[in-house]
Amino acid sequence: MTGASVGTGPESGARSLVVGVGARRGAPGDVVFALIEAVLSGAGLDAADVLEVATVDAKGDEPGIVGAAARLGVPVRTHPAGALAAVRVPHPSGAVGAAVGTPSVAEAAALIEADELVVPKTRAPGGNASAGGMATCAVARRLPAVAGTFEVSGRKTSTSPVTGGSRPFTMAAMNPPTRNIESAGPDLRHHGDAEVRGENLTDLAVNVRTHTPPEWLRERIAASLTSLAAYPDGSSARAAVAGRHGLPVERVLLTAGAAEAFVLIARALPARRPVVVHPQFTEPEAALRAAGHGVGRVLLRAEDGFRLDPEAVPEEADLVVIGNPTNPTSVLHPAALLERLARPGRTLVVDEAFMDVVPGEREALCDRTDIPGLVVLRSLTKTWGLAGLRIGYVLAAPETVALLSEAQPLWPVSSPALAAAEACMEPRALVEAAEAADRITVDRAHLLAGLAEFSEVEVVEAARGPFVLVRLERAAEVRERLRLLGFAARRGDTFPGLGPQWLRLAVRDRATTNRFLQALDQAVQALPARSGR
Repeated sequence: MTGASVGTGPESGARSLVVGVGARRGAPGDVVFALIEAVLSGAGLDAADVLEVATVDAKGDEPGIVGAAARLGVPVRTHPAGALAAVRVPHPSGAVGAAVGTPSVAEAAALIEADELVVPKTRAPGGNASAGGMATCAVARRLPAVAGTFEVSGRKTSTSPVTGGSRPFTMAAMNPPTRNIESAGPDLRHHGDAEVRGENLTDLAVNVRTHTPPEWLRERIAASLTSLAAYPDGSSARAAVAGRHGLPVERVLLTAGAAEAFVLIARALPARRPVVVHPQFTEPEAALRAAGHGVGRVLLRAEDGFRLDPEAVPEEADLVVIGNPTNPTSVLHPAALLERLARPGRTLVVDEAFMDVVPGEREALCDRTDIPGLVVLRSLTKTWGLAGLRIGYVLAAPETVALLSEAQPLWPVSSPALAAAEACMEPRALVEAAEAADRITVDRAHLLAGLAEFSEVEVVEAARGPFVLVRLERAAEVRERLRLLGFAARRGDTFPGLGPQWLRLAVRDRATTNRFLQALDQAVQALPARSGR
């Protein structure tokens, strides 16, 4: 959002403080300036770090506010009352909301384009009530380090200066996602199930294994229904997960699917400069933005096969998220390469939701305890067909697990989900999962061989997940024609770093793939000016 500016100030440089001001009509400039000066001094802040004074549109021409900003040598930035009303504030006032349209001009104006509230709303000093009620002030800090996008280009990207200091009060749990979501580009909340919901289509848009859950797992889940009157007890399932990975139970946290884990990470773990490596599953970034974080992006390039260059991740990033194998590219990053992203003071989140589809789970980091800041996420949704049950888990250092656990509600995982988790850790389940991974490898090879027959289709090599990413011109039209022919494919333009020419295709059995390839041939042939095959 951009607002009107009154006056000019020096170049911002490392300036990072936004002073929000609310004032009554006729508030003298010396009262407003004295308030700002006292607030900054009382918080140990330097006036030279002030970037701008912010207020509501209706107050932008107030001489007291304009005069105070002039004495600070910074501009006045104004915002519409409606925009300020959308910012959640810690100290709302019904009277102010009724009069101005936002429950706290000072706090909302300070926070709307900043990242954390440093000083909450403070009233003007003064020996009499009239002076003390003439103005309010709040201070927020803008964190500029990773507000933009970092594109991999074979060399390390440069970044903005980083502000230091502690984070005395964060609005992570209070600010709505509007500002960050609007700046996020693609629709981060779009998921493949939207492609098939309510439609009688063969599903190539969702990566859940077909014909799941198996009968034995359904029976275990059904048996758990007799205990629904009791509150869930996750101790057995947690121990089963720990045993499956050879870890102590203190390193395991059960979650309502991997999606809940992303929300917990965004809300509970300290992060001033989070970075997400894209293209990848969009929920991590959506969760970070919804929690009030500015998010930097490292965009891997198609020309490089969407492979990671660790040097492209900014050194100052203190939380890095990457998938392995990555959705939607199906690229499996070497474990040794991911290890290079880890360092003291940084949280490295590796989403291994599809790792159990990789034969032997090579390149997995889930059982590693020697990598600083490592957080590994696993999901039981894909292999076992449990998307509707919501079950996953986090593997991390005990202190990290404790922080995430504190952010969870009571009894976050249901008894049926706990029963499923315990069952999926048993030896026969692990054998079945390994066999399924081998079948998917064969079925994926069949799909890739069929796609290679299309000169119009470019496939990302080498796919290692239960899906493949393809590029073709006019993919949106092809996708719509495929729908008419009974097949749903996942659009790619909602993934940062991709565009409308990309589609993701789930790996299915040979018979389904053959039918799909015939439909794809019809869809491509129906396009005008089609090049020869």
